Order: sequence, then C-alpha cells, then structure tokens
Amino acid sequence: MRKQKNIILVVVFILVSTLGFSQERDNDTINTDVIQVVKPYTPTISDAFKVKEVPSLDDETTTTKKEIKYNIFSFPVASTFTPAKGKAADVDEEAPAKLFDNYATLAAGMYTTILGEVYLNHAINRTESVGGYVSHHSSQGGINGVLLDDGFSDSKINVNYARNERDLAWNVAAGFSHQFYNWYGLPEVLFDQEAADMIGDVGHSFYGVHLGGDIAFEDTYINSGSLLFRRFGDNNGSGENRFKAKLEVDIPINDQNIITGVKLDYLGGGFDRNYFSTEEIKYGNFNIGLSPTYRLIQEDLTLDLGVSLYYLNDSEFGDNKIFIYPNITASYRLVDEILIAYGGIQGDLIQNSYYDFAQENPFVSPTLFITPTDQQYNVFAGLKGKLSNNMSYNLKGKYIAESDKALFRNNEVTGGDESYMNGNAFGIVYDNVSTFGVSGEINVDVNRNFTLGLKAEYFAYDVDEQAEAWNLPDFKGSLFLDYQMTKQWFAGANLFYVGERKDQFFMPSLILPTSPVTVTLDSYFDANAHVGYHINDRFSVFFKANNIANQDYQRWQNYPVQGIQLLAGATYKFDF
Repeated sequence: MRKQKNIILVVVFILVSTLGFSQERDNDTINTDVIQVVKPYTPTISDAFKVKEVPSLDDETTTTKKEIKYNIFSFPVASTFTPAKGKAADVDEEAPAKLFDNYATLAAGMYTTILGEVYLNHAINRTESVGGYVSHHSSQGGINGVLLDDGFSDSKINVNYARNERDLAWNVAAGFSHQFYNWYGLPEVLFDQEAADMIGDVGHSFYGVHLGGDIAFEDTYINSGSLLFRRFGDNNGSGENRFKAKLEVDIPINDQNIITGVKLDYLGGGFDRNYFSTEEIKYGNFNIGLSPTYRLIQEDLTLDLGVSLYYLNDSEFGDNKIFIYPNITASYRLVDEILIAYGGIQGDLIQNSYYDFAQENPFVSPTLFITPTDQQYNVFAGLKGKLSNNMSYNLKGKYIAESDKALFRNNEVTGGDESYMNGNAFGIVYDNVSTFGVSGEINVDVNRNFTLGLKAEYFAYDVDEQAEAWNLPDFKGSLFLDYQMTKQWFAGANLFYVGERKDQFFMPSLILPTSPVTVTLDSYFDANAHVGYHINDRFSVFFKANNIANQDYQRWQNYPVQGIQLLAGATYKFDF
C-alpha cells in the first residue's frame, strides 16, 4: 500500500512540471515574418497505391465469428379445425371383354351361297386340351353367260389334341376335306349352248385325308420336329401319298451351336391317263435335306451362314441327284428400329404335288406330269423398320432363278370323251424361269381398334422355251383394313389388284395342225367389305359384300367369276 502511494506522488509531480514548462514557452517572443515557399507538385508512380479488393482486417472482433444459439419456446395451441376426409376421384372402368373358347358362324347370300364355320376348343386340365374345326362354303352358281354349271363346294373338318408339359409341348391333328368344282370354262368362240349341253357332266371332286403332329422342346439340343402324312385324290382315279418329316437341332462345336435342319419328303402318285392318250402317268420321288447354319450376332449385325444339301431319288425314272444351295442371310440395324437393312442368297428344292396344284387352280385336269422345281438361287435385299411407334414398312427387291418351274397353261381342245378335253381345263408345263421382283409394304396400327395394311409387288419374267411365263401376273396389290368403330360396331375391307397375265389358246383346225395363240387376260380389281354389330358378348350379326365393283373378270382363261355378292349372317360365341 505504501508503494502504491509513492507511485502516485511521482506521477503528480511529473504532470505539474510539464504544465509549468508549457506556460514558460508561451511567454517567449516569436518572430511574426511570413515566409512563402512555392514548389510545383510532380506526382510519381510511387505516390500511388493499389486498393485491395478484399481488405485485410486486423480487428479481432470482426474476423472472429460468434456462435449463436437459438432457443425455441414451443407450446401447444388448441384448434377446433377438423379437415374433411379425402375422397378418390371416380374412374369409369370398362369391364374386361369376355373371351370365349368356341364360336359358330352361319351366313347365306346371293348365288345361293352358304357359309358356315364351327371352332371348338376345350381344356381338359391345366396341360391338356382338345379342339376341332369344321368349315363349309358352297354356291349353286348362276354366273351370267356361262354355258355349264358353275356351282362349287368346299368342306373341311379337323380335330386336334395338345399337351403342354414342363420341358416339351406337342400336339397331334387329323382332318378330312372334300371339294367339288365344275369345268365350266368353255371357250365361247367354239361352243354354243347346244354344243355345251352335249358335253354332259363337268363336275369333278377332290378328297383328302391328313394326319400329323409337331413337338417343341425346352433346354435341349433338339428344338422342334413335325410329321405329316396326306392322302389326296379325285373322282377320276387319281391319287397321291405324301409324307414329310422335319427336325431342327443344335449341334455344339467349339462352344458354338450350329442350327441344323433335317428334312425327309416322300411323294408318290399317279393318274389314270394322260391328256392325249390312255397311257397311265405315275410319279414318285424321295428327297433328304440337310441345312446347317452358323449364326453370328454382334451388336447391330445378325449374320446366318449356311448351306442346304439335298439328295433326290426319282423312283419312277431311277435318277439320283444331289443339289447344293447357298443359305446366307444378314440384317444390320442402321438406325435402331427405324432403319434395318437386310439381304441374302438362298436356294431350295421345291416339292410339287397334285394337292398343291389343285389348291391353287381347282380347274386342272387329272393328267399332270409332276416333278420338283430346282430353285437355284433367290437373291434379295431390302430395308425395313418403323416410321413411328404404330407404322412399319418393308421395301424389298429380289431375283430368282428356277429350273423346271411349274406354269399353268390352258389345255387345247381335243374333242375327246372326257369332259375336261374341251379347252376348259389346265395342264402343267415346266420351264427355266428367271423372276425379278420389287415390293413395298406398309402396316399401320393406329390403336388396337384400327389396323391398316398396304402391299404392292411388281414382277418381270424371262423364260427359255415357253413363249410367256403363263398365268404369272406382272403386278399385284392388296389393302387390308379392320376398324372397331364402337364397342358394338365393327367394319373391315380388303382390296385386291392383279395385273395382266398371259395364257395360250389352241384353235382347232381340220386342215392345218392346231396352232397356239397367245391370249392376254385383263387386269382386275376386287373390292370386298364387311360391317357387323355385337348384340351382346355372345351374339353378333354381320353383312358382307364381295366384288363390290361388280367386275366380270377372269381369274383363269374362260373362267369368269361371280359378280357382286351380298351375304348376311350371325356368329355365336360360347364355352362348354
């Protein structure tokens, strides 16, 4: 305490001395002369200084951030508000359409036409099912200007049994068919009604029986297989047997699977006579085919490299031949699903048969010579893809070279005892034919209620021995339309256009030998449409109109078709 007092006294003494010294200086005499010093100011760079964008602060209070703590004092608040309960919006849902496994259709129309179909399918259990199909289409005829009966009938019946198991699925089927037609296509320049009446009955019928089945495997080297036996004949003593077997297997080689197809095809048959004599015609052959293919898939490229080998044994002539064909195809995605390029070169040994000829042209005479067609190569290239999500297209060009291609040609008038020997039936001739074709196709699926398809094809032919490529059109076009207008109403249409074809007419002469004349068959257009109404889930009624343009065209020489045909009917769907 004493020390602190001493310090205070020293401080007081210093202050008093200082004040006293200041007073003494103020009393001094000061000279009052004014002296001015004038000097020009010349700034230099060193006088300037740079202002920092971010000044540095040494203030400890400013630079040090203080931690701030927030305290919330919450307490409950009473409320009398009660929110209303949410309610889902009402959605109008349509009941799913009832699907039936069976249906029956019956219709009748002009030319005394009757059309009937019955389709049956019944599931025995989860893995087994049986089914059947019956169809009938007939007409009593009545085409204007026709000298002979032009009625026809086509009936078929099929039954099947199917079984789907864990590792395989298989089915067997059997059927019977009966077809009746008339050789009513007499050349009008040679026959009048009186001469036609002398010909007599021109009816002929076909019958067929078939038995077959197929099988598919899962997770095995054997992919699928099929068998078919068919007996086909007519009421003129003709008949043929055919047996076909196919098998597709995967053969592993160096961790790669070679897709291999094996084919067995036997054909044997005969006719009671040929066209110009009573000599019997017999035909028969047996061929074995092997088609190994290596598939390479790399990003957007899919390439199939293969070859087809055939061994042919002609049982009637004792000839044995071996055929080798290329089997190469490729596709490449240029622009995803929008633009896909594809092409290839292939060949095949085509087994011709009486059944196939009669289905394509029911007015053939039972005097045919039947032999296979050697399709040496089929070169094709094209572009396909999608223009939008609901529109697809396909553009294709092809060139086909075929040896012994079968062509339908009108038979000459012989005046024989048979009713088909008056220029009203067709025979088969063979020639080496090269075909160049260009086609375009557009399919539109606007929605599930509207679909549209349009296709056009152009052909050019080159033949060796024949004067023309008989009955092959130079142009074909088609349009298909289906439209579900409302839940009850539906409609559809299909239009066909077929270009000109060439055929031959043999003008008989008592003086000169029969001389053939080339005939051009006009192109034709056939428009068909239908409209229907669903009364309920089970009953529907419909109305059809065929050949709406009422064109009197000829699909085959001297065979005009029925004019406009109106047909009305009903369909009933049901379950067992």
